[in-house]
Amino acid sequence: MEAAAYGADASGLVCGFRFTARGDGVAISTEEALTCVATPASDTAFVWLHFNLSHSAALKWLQHNLRLSDVFYESLNDGSRSTRIELDDDTLVAVVNDVRYDFAFEPSDISTLWLSVGPRLVVSARLQPLLAIDRLREAVKRGSRLRTSVALLVHLMHDQGDVLVNILRSTSARVDDIEDKLLAGRLETKRANLGALRRLLVRLQRLLAPEPAALFRLLNTPPQWIGEDDLQDLRQSTEEFNVTLSDMAALQERIKLLQEEIAARVAEANNRSLFVLTIVTVLALPINIIAGLLGMNVGGVPLADSAYGFWVVVAIIGVFTLVAGWIAYRQSRG
Repeated sequence: MEAAAYGADASGLVCGFRFTARGDGVAISTEEALTCVATPASDTAFVWLHFNLSHSAALKWLQHNLRLSDVFYESLNDGSRSTRIELDDDTLVAVVNDVRYDFAFEPSDISTLWLSVGPRLVVSARLQPLLAIDRLREAVKRGSRLRTSVALLVHLMHDQGDVLVNILRSTSARVDDIEDKLLAGRLETKRANLGALRRLLVRLQRLLAPEPAALFRLLNTPPQWIGEDDLQDLRQSTEEFNVTLSDMAALQERIKLLQEEIAARVAEANNRSLFVLTIVTVLALPINIIAGLLGMNVGGVPLADSAYGFWVVVAIIGVFTLVAGWIAYRQSRG
């Protein structure tokens, strides 16, 4: 039954937490979540519900039991996956891109997380298991304290930044290994390997680049229920994202230079092979011409009756071959 539910309960809920005023997270079920949302206790700061949209009942349950922003439901069906944060009736609607839990350095391993962040309720939803949101869930289980709903959003962004930093480190290690092999003169590494890494970084940057701009717009006109401390944390996370995106752009440029260097070395190796083939063809040209002339079945072939005719022809061929080789050598030295 658990496998059939895609890691969620019958309503599609992956996990739910009720956060106290001290910031402690207490796991709750779907029924308890409805009670907390309808009549929140005095010690309840906010509630976080995380859903799996692959479950057929998740979206129906959300629409039937929770009054969320229309922008949130529209973003679920929107074809655009660019990261953005919008403010709609004192509710933050965020579309965040993250890597899958089983990330394998493929561009297809990037998926989307949707968030609705209000002062008393946070709802997150995803189609595939994602790494950053799972790290947030594990942090809450280990006892991380989150006093406000915006603090949860900031924690998620920090987790996402840590995931991106780890991806950059792993990618840099792969690029370092390729560069070491290139400097050692081993060209068994194909440009396609670097191309795959570069496509991954380009896709990550394209999907994540709008996030700092969206956050800056939010920081300029924040809702009244967001405290100054939370705004400062949002500013810090925005700066960290800018640094990560800059490092990502620098790594893309490095990969591009390595691709150009590999292409230049492959072209140089091909030119050398063509030159050797040309030299062999030139050296064999006198032999082929003289053999063709002497092999014609016509009368008057010179030296046909001479006892030393064969050696004379060999000497002539040798002289022409040496001359052709000397000319080719002079051309290559020039």
